[in-house]
Amino acid sequence: MEKEFTVDITGMTFGGDALGRLPDGRAVFVPFALPGETVKVRLLEEKTNFARARLLEVLQPSPQRISPRCRHFGQCGGCSYQNLSYPDQLLLKQSIVKDQLRRLGGFADFPVEPVVPAPSPWNYRNTVQFNLSPAGKCSFQRAGSRDLVEISECYLPQTGINELWPQLDFAADSGIERAVLREGEEGDILLGLESSAAQPPEFSVDFPISVVYTSLDGQTVLSGDEFILMEVNGRTFKVSVKSFFQANLAQAGKMVEQVLHLAGDLSGKTVIDAYCGVGLFSAFLAQYAQRLIGIELSDSSCDDFAVNLEEFDNVELYVGAVEQVLPALDVPPDLVVIDPPRAGLDRRVTEALIHQAPPRIIYVSCDPATLARDVKRLTESGYTLQKVTPFDQFPQTYHIECICLLERT
Repeated sequence: MEKEFTVDITGMTFGGDALGRLPDGRAVFVPFALPGETVKVRLLEEKTNFARARLLEVLQPSPQRISPRCRHFGQCGGCSYQNLSYPDQLLLKQSIVKDQLRRLGGFADFPVEPVVPAPSPWNYRNTVQFNLSPAGKCSFQRAGSRDLVEISECYLPQTGINELWPQLDFAADSGIERAVLREGEEGDILLGLESSAAQPPEFSVDFPISVVYTSLDGQTVLSGDEFILMEVNGRTFKVSVKSFFQANLAQAGKMVEQVLHLAGDLSGKTVIDAYCGVGLFSAFLAQYAQRLIGIELSDSSCDDFAVNLEEFDNVELYVGAVEQVLPALDVPPDLVVIDPPRAGLDRRVTEALIHQAPPRIIYVSCDPATLARDVKRLTESGYTLQKVTPFDQFPQTYHIECICLLERT
């Protein structure tokens, strides 16, 4: 029998869920609820110390609650905070970063900077990935599930993507599993089609876009180019269909400026850019450093890096996993910039940083929980956390980027 409870919501957690307590004292995580609300929930999963629940009804709403813009909010798992004003979203994200640093890192009352807001809380994404439903319709994952929600609107993609994706028409038996859209300079569009089938289906477009089909057998260009051009702070970057790049270009530019500010004077210095991707930070750091070393595992990103930094004679690129390359480098760096995936730093990376002892580390994080864990390890081994600045790359969602400065003491 399904269990239903009335719960008072007392806080928010990283990941988008609100937090309350069941009558037996266990924590219960409820998506789409807000602190201060009284809600009716139905339990979906029970563990010894906590439970997860579905929001059934808001009995007493928070004064902060607003009406969401998108009709799919509450079902689609893409957005968590459309029921909050944008200023309130920023305050919430700042408090979550503080909480993660306190609970997981042991940094009580660390003065986290205000969140750097996005210029626009809507239509900011230059890259969107759709899953295709069994009927071939563009879909996102349902909140808290691997099921799909067919969508008819989304207010996060840039204008060009939003004008195009409703025109995509895939047959139910096309074999296409995912469609990735990227919008670059001057509104150029790159469409990536992903499938496990070796041969692409019949495909045609009535508009000028690039289309790349990716399967286990490799890539096939169906139309145009296999890459797109992105511009950040006056520099143009080649970004291939399988390469990672920041999805919010305006915020990417602000993050570059912050990294350069924290790096200080790089004259005569050696910089390591770990997890360097296509070279977003490297391209700006190389202008000032005597020597820049990039480390990246993705072949696609490495190919793009080579193009994006071909003008520099002071740049080296090591192709491989950071946890394997960094410990093997016999180079005393003056600065290390690290921008790992959400899993954070492998312990071998942390140990290499401690051993190499660069005077400064700039940590670019997309997960405040793993950030807090990693920074704790570094501060236990001779580093001091100097500054934490969150950046809102993804308004309406729970995601938070942070740029931190650590200095050797």
